[in-house]
Amino acid sequence: MAERTPSQAGEPAIVVQRAYDLALWLVRKTEKFPRSFRFSVGERVVARALDVLESLAAAAYSSDKRALLDQANRGVNSLRFLLRLSCDLKLLARARRNLPPASWRKTGA
Repeated sequence: MAERTPSQAGEPAIVVQRAYDLALWLVRKTEKFPRSFRFSVGERVVARALDVLESLAAAAYSSDKRALLDQANRGVNSLRFLLRLSCDLKLLARARRNLPPASWRKTGA
């Protein structure tokens, strides 16, 4: 049976869309980091989120998904620690209104 790709469905895989939403949210949030952290922690947060997005997008269109999904998983784990650091440094508030998009939390990240 032929594998159905997201392009055949007419839209990206849901996890790719959620990773995109998270990356967009993080780009906007890190722009507001103080200068002393924007170019260290902020750039790493955005870079990691974009790496995860790229890995998931590539996996969505690949027949050999394992390596790409492993790479995305490592990126998500790294991103978790960077976001935790950002919260501990008071760069991101832990308040409910400042959490990542609800759709991302549903992915199990």
